[in-house]
Amino acid sequence: MAPDLSTVVLTRTPFWFMRHGETDWNRDGLIQGRTDVPLNAEGWAQAHAASGVLAGRGITAIRCSPLQRAHDTATVVGEALGVPVEVVAGLREANFGVQEGQPMGDWFTHWSSGETSPVGGEAFADLCVRAVAAMNAVLQTPGLVLVVAHGGFFRAVRAAMGMSPAVRTANGVPVFCDPAAEGWRLVTPGELPRA
Repeated sequence: MAPDLSTVVLTRTPFWFMRHGETDWNRDGLIQGRTDVPLNAEGWAQAHAASGVLAGRGITAIRCSPLQRAHDTATVVGEALGVPVEVVAGLREANFGVQEGQPMGDWFTHWSSGETSPVGGEAFADLCVRAVAAMNAVLQTPGLVLVVAHGGFFRAVRAAMGMSPAVRTANGVPVFCDPAAEGWRLVTPGELPRA
């Protein structure tokens, strides 16, 4: 039985989110999920570029997925900002079962709409419950947090924000998540002054 997502509520605290830098599988359009694929040269460059974009934004803590691509991205940013990085197991990517290593196809749209799940994989509703629980724990951290995680994971966070999960998050591009009075809004760094 699927969980009741009406009870899955994201804490209304501002935070930064960034999907890890690019990997070869991202470049080739392959599903990664829990497969621990490292950053490629472009991914490392994206992590370094994001460090400059995030400087002076008031970030006091960084939390990341345990998967190497997210941890390496977070480490680059943390070292540049002088902010410690903490790994949080609940921020890991969805398990895509038999689809890992395969091209993204129509099944992915059906998965993110909750219609189906890949064999051996994690249902989108279950990911939503896990993602929101992990985010709510992370958002108890004092100060302004940067979360470095994954595209599928952020689809679940978007759903909890009342936004469509059917949006692909770019690699290595930070976004400020603002719990505005009328509902969450995602703000690019260029729209915000530095702290």
